[in-house]
Amino acid sequence: MAGEPQPDCLFCKIVSGEVPATIVRETETTVAFRDINPQAPVHVLVIPRVHHPDAAALAAAEPSVAADVLREAGQVAADEKIVDSGYRIVLNTGAGAGQTVFHAHAHVLGGRGLQWPPG
Repeated sequence: MAGEPQPDCLFCKIVSGEVPATIVRETETTVAFRDINPQAPVHVLVIPRVHHPDAAALAAAEPSVAADVLREAGQVAADEKIVDSGYRIVLNTGAGAGQTVFHAHAHVLGGRGLQWPPG
């Protein structure tokens, strides 16, 4: 069921503490942790504690939690001192867009020049 932890979801397991992660921030509604395969010097994932398969589903079901994810992405950028140099927030939706874990999440990338268009 949407919003409920899924037993086969890696990010739900990180939220529960079942799978370790390098957590950099936690709030009542979000968890932020370093990506295990970083694509930039700063690469942090911000996830909601509730399970929704992608950002669109999260925004439709729980817009306040979607806003929390974005707010925390900005706070991660501030904590990582990449606000002045610039950073990117990426929300992949669907396998064709590169989503590999189907639990809504935002990538916060920075610490180097980021080209446009991406990939």
